[in-house]
Amino acid sequence: MSQIMESGKPFKKRNYKPAIIILSIVLIGIIGLLSGKRGAEEFDAFDVTILPMLNAIFNSFTFIFLVAALIAIKKRNINVHRKFIYAAFFTTSLFLVTYVSYHYLAASTPYGGEGILAGIYYFVLITHIVLAAAIVPLALTSVARAWNREHDRHRKIVRWTMPIWLYVSFTGVLVYILISPYY
Repeated sequence: MSQIMESGKPFKKRNYKPAIIILSIVLIGIIGLLSGKRGAEEFDAFDVTILPMLNAIFNSFTFIFLVAALIAIKKRNINVHRKFIYAAFFTTSLFLVTYVSYHYLAASTPYGGEGILAGIYYFVLITHIVLAAAIVPLALTSVARAWNREHDRHRKIVRWTMPIWLYVSFTGVLVYILISPYY
């Protein structure tokens, strides 16, 4: 369906669904495959244990950018909101690069804690993993609806996307803090 833009030029919605599905399957699939991998043999070009710290840093920035985007949209500042959302996508992309690199190069690190802390860790880890998989298509669909100017549909999905993405980025940092002594 074609709409008229403020500039008088026609605007045509695009079908992002195939790209969202393919990208979601590929990203989640790669991460799933790497979760059972033993790591690269004799890799010593650099200390790969720095990558999880970078993951946590990128997750921290994603969280901050999402909070800023939320504040901006509450103030009805769409341009600032859009810039912070793009910044969150950028830092999330950097996170994905370092996450995939680490899990390709290194074996999984087992959690060494015990007692109540272990219960907390595994609860946070499991909810983080499940919701991280869900956030891929949710975030992509949210931005696609914004690009297509489907404002009502965008608002409906971001009511789920924003809190889940905030949780995933926050718990990504928390998981790092809890497991970092065991690297």
